[in-house]
Amino acid sequence: MSIQAFGAFITHESSPLPTLAGPEPVVHKDSITTITPTEYELDELKWGRRLNGPRQGSSRDPSPAGRPVLPTPDELERSQPPTPKRDQAVDAIVHSFSNPPRNQWRLAASCVMFLLMGLNDAATGALIPYLEKEYNIGYAIVSLIFVTNALGFISVTPVIQLIEARIGRSRSYLIAMALMCVGYIAIVCTPPFPVIVLSFYFLGCGMGLFLAMTNTFIVNLLNGTVILGFCHGIYGLGGIISPLIATNMVARGVHWAYFYFILLGIAVASFFLLGWSFKGFEEDAAVQLLSSLQRTASQQATARGGPTKKQVLKRAVRNRTTLLGAMFIFFYQGAEVAISGWVISYLIHYRQGDPSQVGNVTSGFWGGITVGRFFLTHFAHKIGEKIAVIGLVVGAAVFQLLVWLVPNIIGNAVAESIVGLFLGPIYPCATAVFAKLLPRNIQISSLSVVTSMGSSGGALVPFITGILAQKLSTVVLHPVVLISFGAMTVAWLLLPRIGKRAE
Repeated sequence: MSIQAFGAFITHESSPLPTLAGPEPVVHKDSITTITPTEYELDELKWGRRLNGPRQGSSRDPSPAGRPVLPTPDELERSQPPTPKRDQAVDAIVHSFSNPPRNQWRLAASCVMFLLMGLNDAATGALIPYLEKEYNIGYAIVSLIFVTNALGFISVTPVIQLIEARIGRSRSYLIAMALMCVGYIAIVCTPPFPVIVLSFYFLGCGMGLFLAMTNTFIVNLLNGTVILGFCHGIYGLGGIISPLIATNMVARGVHWAYFYFILLGIAVASFFLLGWSFKGFEEDAAVQLLSSLQRTASQQATARGGPTKKQVLKRAVRNRTTLLGAMFIFFYQGAEVAISGWVISYLIHYRQGDPSQVGNVTSGFWGGITVGRFFLTHFAHKIGEKIAVIGLVVGAAVFQLLVWLVPNIIGNAVAESIVGLFLGPIYPCATAVFAKLLPRNIQISSLSVVTSMGSSGGALVPFITGILAQKLSTVVLHPVVLISFGAMTVAWLLLPRIGKRAE
């Protein structure tokens, strides 16, 4: 490493070295005014791993007396040691699936949680007809559960980074899972409908807290796009089996609310798995070095009047990538949840399908998402995420149009599964692109905003679909979804080009 990185603190003797029996002793910083460090001492300094040692000609120009010119106090106050290049410092400590080894357990615990979220989200669409019958309500009223779920995501967004900074990653996950457990306990008690609506708020808070931290953790791993695609594939797997289980339980006479006992059990297990696996997350050797760099930069920034947490959030909200990413994920998740939540009602009321059979169409849709995330994400990463996403959105739009125009239930079911296949890789690919475009110091805040806006879309778009379906019919699902695909394309094309990260 160049000794310029230490130029503000030490000087380097440029005169020929005398003959010594061994290297001179290491000099502590507090003794630097009396003893000049030698080339041998600088050669022993390391940055994560040994680089090339001191570079010739890197010292300040000597004075006429042959001694290096010491920086003045004003120069020291105005100067700042240059940050090591990313390929020298950060890349040396990049995490991977197995580095540190505990990451394997962390990813396993995260996958269990993604499975739970898939089970949760896909069950809503399958159970909507039974909620309407139980509480004698229409499309517009039952859609309120989507709204409060989104409000949970939105309300937790501004405090995610503060919570993690105050209590650490492990305890933050414990809070997230505790909130979800509260929501599921309320549902299984089969309370009045307003309490059901409130329970979805707690579920939104817990899932929002989990997603923001976990997406940031995964996308910064080696091959993060592929790993994130796998984790969201697990989410899709939950989406496949959830409608099948829920529909079968209700068909056998089990009350619809008791399905949530399954989700409550997984949430309790995740409480312990996430809390244990992420314990000591900040103390890992690689993270410790990175945190040290970040703390140093933060202290220097604070000394110069640097940004506070509130200012970081404001900077994230004003960032172009954050705004366009939020718009993209808003319409993506809105289209995904609208299809999942209303396609069964569409097939029952508009195509006159049998409720006991068309309930499996949602499983086919989530099956397509799962296959897409497991298999297409890798190819999307190879050809480039920015190009791949455009092709995937266009393919999804074409087959959604076929669901609208072809009056055949079997054909509709197959086409909707292919829509899911194209939609599957989009979320992990988009998250990876956002992480590349966002500065690292606002990454968690920005991805939190993007995630919360996605959940807002997952509430507002299905809610609008329900309101329109109440006035017109469930056929409004298709124009709403196609408009969402168009908005996604516009937002994606307006994103900045991906360049080499500067920091």
